[in-house]
Amino acid sequence: MTNAKPVRIKSISEFHQFNGLPAPEHPLISIVDYAKMKRIAGQEDTPVIFGYYTISLKRGVSKMFYGQQEYDFDEGLMYFMAPGQLLRPSNSQNHLQRSGWLLLIHPDFLWNTPLAKKIGQYEFFDYSVNEALFLSEKEEKTVNNIVDNIRQEYHTNIDKFTQDIIIPQIETLLNYSERFYQRQFITRKITNHSILNQLETILNEYFSEDDLALKGLPTVQFLAKDLNVSPKYLSTLLKVLTGQTALQHIHEKLIEKAKQMLSTTDLSVSEIAYQLGFEYPQSFNKLFKNKTKLSPLAFRESFN
Repeated sequence: MTNAKPVRIKSISEFHQFNGLPAPEHPLISIVDYAKMKRIAGQEDTPVIFGYYTISLKRGVSKMFYGQQEYDFDEGLMYFMAPGQLLRPSNSQNHLQRSGWLLLIHPDFLWNTPLAKKIGQYEFFDYSVNEALFLSEKEEKTVNNIVDNIRQEYHTNIDKFTQDIIIPQIETLLNYSERFYQRQFITRKITNHSILNQLETILNEYFSEDDLALKGLPTVQFLAKDLNVSPKYLSTLLKVLTGQTALQHIHEKLIEKAKQMLSTTDLSVSEIAYQLGFEYPQSFNKLFKNKTKLSPLAFRESFN
């Protein structure tokens, strides 16, 4: 992995120049052919931070660090990046054979359209720091057709209708991508089950320690960081696979620990609440009753 200082590329024109491409036909949107990209000598491994949205389909002999993970792009992979995120090539020896495209969309192109606000609701722009999208042959054909329509429009016409015609195509592409991510949560069972196993281990270890009163309850952000995924991705994945969010998994493990302490120790309910990381016993009582339909005291008395 390179230790080079990241380069900030603010505009689409700068991206074209950085990769040895002709000037873009439109200053705010561009579709780039991977095979035509030729970075300036000595900058092949330079990490980049983009000032615009990037949607990409890539295949070929290449490796890239996408967030915390390294990916081989020998099959069709999509990735999504919002402005300000980092992409790091991992190996200068593997840039020779590659194909695919990058769709670059400057935020100004979305200005004064509903998509300007809605684009932030597509969670895979957050996933982009962790999880690429693996496409089937049929799915790849679908997204390629949409991108071809966008390319044809801005190659042929750049006028007052361009934005109104292209924006719905971008939204269609994003909606299909969201559908494919949902499919991936289910079909990539090995990776997903590994995350579930790791999550269970992390929670078991966390709640087995004696310093919960000092550490407090684990957060979704804490779990996501340990698992090298984003909080949104973790909760969505768990919701699809188990029907519960990450926070609900935390609460389940907490209630399991609380039941153990209520049934095997003489600690008061308040003492148990503090030891479990609650600042106020009332909050513990409310959560326990919500999850079990019993108050902590009623649960303890049921053992007598």
